[in-house]
Amino acid sequence: QVQFVESGGGLVQPGGSLRLSCAASGTIFKFYILGWYRQAPGKQRELVAHITGGGSTNYAESVKGRFTISRDSAKNTAVLQMNSLKPEDTAVYYCNTAPHTDNYWGQGTQVTVSS
Repeated sequence: QVQFVESGGGLVQPGGSLRLSCAASGTIFKFYILGWYRQAPGKQRELVAHITGGGSTNYAESVKGRFTISRDSAKNTAVLQMNSLKPEDTAVYYCNTAPHTDNYWGQGTQVTVSS
């Protein structure tokens, strides 16, 4: 059974930083594109960053220059470094393949940006 487990969320003040981690189990994602998604209250889930097996990255305009995605294929993990956080970054963050796979959604990790 494939499972993604996200961690690292929390409460942070505007301008602060958080580092989210994602661990995948059940299969090897070395050749998959991995993505970080988020869902804010009342909004649809959106893809904020993805990274290919070769390390190429892409970001949503709203996070470009502030977020950095990386991966360790040997460990089947992915990381989202979030800097200069804004209140509008408040959401539950998830990792999954990109495009997403419906059965792979984990519980996510809550990120709250507030003073």
